[in-house]
Amino acid sequence: MEVALQPLQLLPATITGVLYALGARRLARTPRAVPGWRQACFYSGLALIVVALTCLGSLADDLFSVHMVEHLLIGDIGTLLLVLGLTGPLLAPVLRIKLFDRLRVLTHPVVALVLWALDLYIWHTPFFHDAAVRHQVVHALQHTGFIVFGANMWMALLGPLPKPAWFGNLAKLAYILTVRFAGAILGNILVFGGHVFFPVYAAGEAKHHISAAADQNAAGAIMMIEGSIVTICLFAWLFMRAAQESEERQELLELAEARGIQLSEQRAARAVSAGRTAELRERIERSG
Repeated sequence: MEVALQPLQLLPATITGVLYALGARRLARTPRAVPGWRQACFYSGLALIVVALTCLGSLADDLFSVHMVEHLLIGDIGTLLLVLGLTGPLLAPVLRIKLFDRLRVLTHPVVALVLWALDLYIWHTPFFHDAAVRHQVVHALQHTGFIVFGANMWMALLGPLPKPAWFGNLAKLAYILTVRFAGAILGNILVFGGHVFFPVYAAGEAKHHISAAADQNAAGAIMMIEGSIVTICLFAWLFMRAAQESEERQELLELAEARGIQLSEQRAARAVSAGRTAELRERIERSG
C-alpha cells in the first residue's frame, strides 16, 4: 500500500496533537487532570485520521469504496474519538477567546445536526465530489469539513459543553437515530440509485478491474454497515449512561434527605445530566 504524505492535511493534525499534549500536561497533578482513557481516545482518533490520510490517500483516489472508508475513518470514527478525549478544563482556555466562545452556538444539537448533514450531502454531489478528487486543495477542504462538522456533531452529543435542558436521554436517542437515518439514506442512494454518480473514478476502477457499479455499491454498503455498528455502540453507551444517571440521582436524593436538606428530583437530575454530581454532593455535605 502506497503511503501518500500530504502536508496540507497533516500539519493541522500535528498542531492539534501538540496543543492537546500541552493542555493535558498543564492540568496534570491537579483535580482537573485529563483521565488516561480520554487521552488515549484523543490520540487514537488523531492517529486514525493521520493513518487514513497517509495510507489510503492514493488508493482512495482510484476507488470510491476506499474513499468512503477514508471518509468514515476521519469524519465519523476519528472525530468521535477526538471528542471523547475532550474535557471542560481542556477547552476552557479556548473558550476564553471571544470568537470561539460565540461559536458555541454551533454545538447546539439541532444546529450541529443540520450542519453535519448539509456537509455530508454537499460533498457527495457529483460536482463537489469530483472536484475534491481532482484538486488537492478542494480535497483538503473536503476533509476539513468532514472533520470539523463531524466533531461538532459528536460534540453536541458527547462533548463536555453544557447541553440544553430538553436534551435528555430520550432526545439523545432521537439524535443518534436521526444521524444514522441521514447516513442510511445516502448509503441506500449509492446502492440502489440505479446509475453511477461519480465517473471520476473510471480510470482507477479499470486499473483495479472493478466495475463502476460494484465500486459504488460497495461504498454504499460500507457506509451502512459502519453506521449500524456505531449506532449499536452508541445505544449501549446511552443505556449504560441512563442507568448510571439514575443511580447517581438517587444517591444525591438520599444524601440530601439524610442531611436534612431539601433537594428536588429536577435539580438532582440537572446536576447529574451536566456531569456535576460530585460538585452537588460536596455542597450537600458542606451544608449538612
